[in-house]
Amino acid sequence: MNITANLQQIKSTIPAKVTLVAVSKTYPNTSILQAYEVGQRVFGENKVQELVEKYESLPKDIEWHMIGHLQSNKVKYIAPFVKLIHGVDSLKLLQEINKRAEQNHRIIDCLLQVHIAQEETKFGFDENEVIELLKSDEIKTLKNINVIGLMGMATNTENETLVRNEFKNLKQLFDKLAAFNLQLSTLSMGMSNDYKIAIEEGSTMIRVGSSIFGSRNYH
Repeated sequence: MNITANLQQIKSTIPAKVTLVAVSKTYPNTSILQAYEVGQRVFGENKVQELVEKYESLPKDIEWHMIGHLQSNKVKYIAPFVKLIHGVDSLKLLQEINKRAEQNHRIIDCLLQVHIAQEETKFGFDENEVIELLKSDEIKTLKNINVIGLMGMATNTENETLVRNEFKNLKQLFDKLAAFNLQLSTLSMGMSNDYKIAIEEGSTMIRVGSSIFGSRNYH
């Protein structure tokens, strides 16, 4: 598996304004270091324990993103170092991130996860809940978090029209929120199988794993 070639190929096809998060979950440190050696610095993990272990053993200038579903009781483990938390799906979780960020004298960037897919298994707010949360008084009290944008996962399907429409809807919500004078800069949508469509529909951050590192070996 030529990680270097894969990474260079993907980077050559995405616009400069799009951030590539290399999804390194389940892959060994040797694979991450290969990507690191050709300049990749942003990596995403979906399990807290694995994220902490990799943070402790890999170069400290790596920007770590938590991209999986995050339980409130696990926030404390990643609060000292995590750069961006993608899947924030409740006010309770935001409050916990804020509390742990404050304890670590940090401000942690967060993305609100919006449920755009047909599948019930995906987490996230609906459109009205996002608007209510961002306009709420509660969120104004959270001084140690910074909501910088939205994240969504499209339905896992071969139907490109459906996927495109789901991304389109999320981009429309993102644009609508800009009207509230919120400093939203990041729209995280698109993975290995659909990132090209996501970029066409306005994504500024893509999460790509298997197209860089090869198929996963789940134990």
